[in-house]
Amino acid sequence: MNAVSARARRLARERERIAWLRAIRRYAVPGWMIERATERRLAGDWRGACAAAGVDVAFDLAGVANEHGSAFAAALADDLRHLAPDLLRWHLPRIARSRTTLVPDQTVVLSARGTAEEAPRLVVGTPSWAVHGAQRLTLTLDDATAPHSGRFTTALNTDWPYAVFWRNVEHPWTAARHLWDVRYAAELGERLGGDGRRVPFLNPDGTPRPAADLPSADPGRDDPAAFTEWVTRTYERGDVLAALAAVGVAVDTAPVTQEWLQGEVDPVEELRRLPLDPVRLGAEARRLAAAGHGDRFWIPNGVRTVIRVDLDGPDRARLRVAPHDLQPPGDAVLLPEVCWQRSPDIDLLRDGRTPLDELHPLVRGALAPAAPAPTGPVGPPEPTPPAPVRIRCQGAWHEVAFTGGELRLPHTREEEDREAALQALGGRGAGCFAAREAWRTGRGRLPRALRAQRRDLLRRIQHGDVPGVLRLLDAGVDPCVCDRLGRTPLHLLYRIDHEDLLPRLLAAGLDIEALDEEERTPLFTAIAEHGSERLVRDLVEAGARVDVIGMVNGAEFTLPMLVDWRERRELSWLADRIVADHPDLEEL
Repeated sequence: MNAVSARARRLARERERIAWLRAIRRYAVPGWMIERATERRLAGDWRGACAAAGVDVAFDLAGVANEHGSAFAAALADDLRHLAPDLLRWHLPRIARSRTTLVPDQTVVLSARGTAEEAPRLVVGTPSWAVHGAQRLTLTLDDATAPHSGRFTTALNTDWPYAVFWRNVEHPWTAARHLWDVRYAAELGERLGGDGRRVPFLNPDGTPRPAADLPSADPGRDDPAAFTEWVTRTYERGDVLAALAAVGVAVDTAPVTQEWLQGEVDPVEELRRLPLDPVRLGAEARRLAAAGHGDRFWIPNGVRTVIRVDLDGPDRARLRVAPHDLQPPGDAVLLPEVCWQRSPDIDLLRDGRTPLDELHPLVRGALAPAAPAPTGPVGPPEPTPPAPVRIRCQGAWHEVAFTGGELRLPHTREEEDREAALQALGGRGAGCFAAREAWRTGRGRLPRALRAQRRDLLRRIQHGDVPGVLRLLDAGVDPCVCDRLGRTPLHLLYRIDHEDLLPRLLAAGLDIEALDEEERTPLFTAIAEHGSERLVRDLVEAGARVDVIGMVNGAEFTLPMLVDWRERRELSWLADRIVADHPDLEEL
């Protein structure tokens, strides 16, 4: 590959990464969540803050003293009073590419008191891979003896880093309190290479630093922000070895034999694919070593390799790209991506399309210490009413818009009736009618602006943003929408607190028996995707049929079979009722 094509690929990868980061920051932690969690935290209600941020608490603080002693209980209570669960959610790792959801089955260790394996630790768990899409976190206590045997999982068929991940592994954040503890949140800028006045690539007010003001030669370590800029730009130009050598990291450049992929891997090219922050790599590894995590670490790297990081003295490290055998290295500790990856928030501000005020308030303050006080809300913006869209139709440009819960078309009743008759005879719509059909069925081509509006609605459902979804419906968006798998919002209710949304969708005319491409009804999907028992009951009470048959991985399942296969013991009442009322289903 020549230098021009290699640079083009790096730029394309970076554009893709920036688009992914923008989507994460827009949807993963809504502004209302930050506001409510902050209000409850400042009021001293840490449980209320967790509830607002979608964090379930799996322990009783009142009973902790009896089990672990009053000193530990007091220290834990102090941590919980300063826990910002919305900030924690902001920094958690995400699945890459088209997904913006949390990496599932991860255990993030927030604090650990004592060196014994049995010493209790405050940890947060991300959702199980079995619960597709639900974004709730679990805050609990465990100890170092809890099983965390890693398992390799491919989330997407791609070679992009972090489109694959290991399940059931630990992320040690015990030396990274600035990611969740408000007492340390202001340290974020320094941890990213700042000097107290500004952070790399940004002016003190948070505006992007012009390229002319960035160093073209090594400025030395007396200016941490400028030194980080120089090393990072060296790395971004593809000069990986020089960038790492500048921070005391030696690289084993011998080709890696990858037997199960039948080929050799170039270590330097593997590193070029990563959004690595060379300056932070060694510094954060040394912080973890000082916190008692040893001196050997590893970084996941897509489907092919892992990256081994071994500390070699107080200011030296060795880096080696190694093949993996579908299991994480047993002699090393995972180096969390918050310790080696370039800051998503700095990269978004460098890109110039994300305003400073759309960042989390605590992140904004750390990255832009001299920024003027905000004049309005700080955090990801609320959804805006969708603008009208122009569509080429019948040789002219027509303007369509959402009004009153439907996509209004500039056509007469006679034209509407003629289109309906054409479709009844198997004809295909065009122009405005084709766009409305694509919106409601998930099939066919939507104009780009309508695709963006559909994506906005479905991503808010995916991330549990009930206020955002209701705001869009209040603005007139048609809820009778399907995703590319034919799923309606009723099918997706397992991802969201459904109490306010379900009656709204039913009143809008959504079909409670609609079938997606796998012939699943919303009730079948709620059971299959581990929706809450309350959702299942509410769908049944709303009249959902219980004698349906759907598909899972190409096999037919009745609802009793599905309840048994998914081990939904809390739904035994439903299975018993179906078997009693529909004995013919047992023949399957």
